[in-house]
Amino acid sequence: MYDVVIIGGGPSGATAAGDLAKSGHKVALLDREGRIKPCGGAIPPRLMVDFQVDDQQLIAKIRTARMISPTGRSVDIPIENGFVGMVDRKDFDPYLRERAVLAGADYFVGTFLEIERIGQKKRVIFRNKSNGERVEVPFRLIIGADGARSRVGKAEVSGWDKIPYVLAYHEIIEAPKDINSPYDPVRCDVIYDGTISPDFYGWVFPHGQSASVGMGTGYTNVDLKKATADLRKASGLAECKTLRKEGAPIPLHPLGQWDNDLDIVLAGDAAGVVAPSSGEGIYYAMLTGRLAATACAETLRTKNVRDLKLARKLFMKEHKTVFRVLQSMQNAYYKSDIRRERFVSLCHDVDVQRLTFEAYMHKKLVKSRPLPHIKIGLKNIAHLTGLVKPEYV
Repeated sequence: MYDVVIIGGGPSGATAAGDLAKSGHKVALLDREGRIKPCGGAIPPRLMVDFQVDDQQLIAKIRTARMISPTGRSVDIPIENGFVGMVDRKDFDPYLRERAVLAGADYFVGTFLEIERIGQKKRVIFRNKSNGERVEVPFRLIIGADGARSRVGKAEVSGWDKIPYVLAYHEIIEAPKDINSPYDPVRCDVIYDGTISPDFYGWVFPHGQSASVGMGTGYTNVDLKKATADLRKASGLAECKTLRKEGAPIPLHPLGQWDNDLDIVLAGDAAGVVAPSSGEGIYYAMLTGRLAATACAETLRTKNVRDLKLARKLFMKEHKTVFRVLQSMQNAYYKSDIRRERFVSLCHDVDVQRLTFEAYMHKKLVKSRPLPHIKIGLKNIAHLTGLVKPEYV
């Protein structure tokens, strides 16, 4: 009998498994392996501190972010007093799973099939990857961390089908070795161009010896592979060797309910916790994995299933405002190339740069500097209304 069975072994599920195992709970972690989520791989310093991830897991340290407008003008934003770490999910996810196993979690490789409840008996049923056998695992609680369009969420949680999605696609390529290339191994490029993505953005993120080049969109009629090929050509990366190609849906709004009022709570992409506007997900996945573990531990202690709601309650208490601001930014600026042009122009402002990266690095809005907030609000209105002309460095 497992106290908690965790379905999905990405950053969210692996974090939950490690936390619960460390606290003395009997934990099973189920993952199908072999699938790598398309992900730029950026992690902020707060993640490294909160989840004890050391420099050895990083494949690059980013010192500058470059915002590129539809007309090709750019703004370079320095990352002051620090860096943004980069990981490759091909290696980072297994590292987190191994850490959970070392903490005491039992690890199973297979495909989740269903949840069976007969009287007082409850089992997670999956198909073993190595021999194809059907395996039944008894449980008290479940954490559904099986990603966007979660099968656990679909089967068990009300409102699961109401999350908006962006389809993301990227190609991992060999990083160019030509010193005259426009590519910079310590700079992330974010491309706001309707020809690449009509409603989101494209990216070029360094991964040390490789790089992630991709884009996302909510429009189903966009050819993601062609858009990425166009982005590679525009970035001078068309001739670089392609190592991997990956695609997946990315949710852009937290679910209204994360639990089933009985024995299941969702976390990570399954709960919809990817930041609007930026599409950042690793930190929020690991955080919600930890909060789901906290909610399960409390539910096991109190035997009150209402405590499963703690995961969402704690998350929204700390991050609801940030998510609302980012959603408002996406709604305001991602609608057209004219708006995108003005958004990149706004990023030229030093106050915008500093407060944006302070919020990103520390995962909260900085309330100790009210004057810059007021100035940014006024500048934002001026750019949206066209009172100022775009400016660039």
